[in-house]
Amino acid sequence: MDGYVDLAYDYPLLGAFWTTMWVFLWILWFLMLFRIIGDIFRDDTLSGLGKTGWLVFVVVLPFLGVFVYLLARGKGMGGRQIRHAQEQQEALDTYIRRAAGTPAASEVEQLAKLSEIRARGDISDVEFQRAKEKILH
Repeated sequence: MDGYVDLAYDYPLLGAFWTTMWVFLWILWFLMLFRIIGDIFRDDTLSGLGKTGWLVFVVVLPFLGVFVYLLARGKGMGGRQIRHAQEQQEALDTYIRRAAGTPAASEVEQLAKLSEIRARGDISDVEFQRAKEKILH
């Protein structure tokens, strides 16, 4: 039993803190690297040659490439991300409307059509009120 060593004494609390911090920074670095690579491919204003240049710079010299990219193009990353999210949301909304079989007309347009029908005398006021409640609820 002379060779038995308790690991709690070999790895002090400060060592655990530093290891946790380095692992966190390493994960943060890879998240930032992948976000920048995604931003390079997402940007429509860059030409193919520009995308290739930035990608090679970021992959070959990752630390310098990421820092230079953030300095040069970091300001627009948020805008490109928001625009991409809005395009995805619009595509999803269009798909849901098409899949559900409902037209993309708004409630205002539906109420305007309903008012025209009532003005022509095709439906009574009671029918108009019922249809209006269906549209609004």
